Amino acid sequence: MHYVKVKTILSAKNGMKLYRGCSHGCIYCDSRSNCYNMQHKFEDIEIKENAIELLENALKSKRKKCMIGMGSMTDPYIPLESDIQNTRKSLELIYKYDCGATLITKSVNVLRDLDILKAINSKIKCVIQMTLTTADEKLCKIIEPNVSSTKERFETLKILNQNSIPTIVWLTPILPFINDTEENLIGILNYCIKAKVYGIICFSMGVTLREGNREYFYNRLDKFFPSIKEKYIKEYGNNYILNSPNNKYLMNLFYKICEQNHIICDNSKIFEYLNAFESKEIKEEQQLELF
Repeated sequence: MHYVKVKTILSAKNGMKLYRGCSHGCIYCDSRSNCYNMQHKFEDIEIKENAIELLENALKSKRKKCMIGMGSMTDPYIPLESDIQNTRKSLELIYKYDCGATLITKSVNVLRDLDILKAINSKIKCVIQMTLTTADEKLCKIIEPNVSSTKERFETLKILNQNSIPTIVWLTPILPFINDTEENLIGILNYCIKAKVYGIICFSMGVTLREGNREYFYNRLDKFFPSIKEKYIKEYGNNYILNSPNNKYLMNLFYKICEQNHIICDNSKIFEYLNAFESKEIKEEQQLELF
């Protein structure tokens, strides 16, 4: 790991990246792509040493309260977070300055901060997003080797639900010729149903590859799935979007099961929900005014 000083921490859409790089080792990770101009090895994680100071200054000066997002490129709960605790410190500031929070993770370590997540959710809104790609535990350890297993993430989703914290699942990526099966899809959706997730984000049954992550992905395919790389090259060439040959059937099944179980699967509605600032205190005041 290494430290850098940065000039800003919040994006125009109120997202932030506390870390750059990752140690999860997911074979498909888009954050490895060259387009992100990472000037260091991916596993040499960059820590923004003045992130917390910048965040407090930004939240202090905000005229309009909002949802703050984390985890779009690097999991907020990579292992070094247990020592650095920038995610924890950020959540405490979000609570202090009456903003809402949402973050994307694959780690059970999110439960370390259950107290502050509940506190944020008690007065504004806190939504935890979790990625699920395969219901097969052995396969999970191959394609996502250094992170919580699917079953562990499922148990985490249940605990969050039991504590009234809404959850969203990212059902992506589904790797062609590897986990693009009806059995896998139903297994993941059963987890979502049992965990009572609010919604599921899924763009298609496939994966995206571009320069940087494509090379790493193909290297991992050669190691763990002999001959599959050749099928990818023959089927997709250098395409960015690689949809499964089973995409149409699996997406129809996905929508059907979500509808039957009252799980929101309209991506635009889910993103609208994630971005909507909802103060419970304001709602209570409005309700009192009615009486």
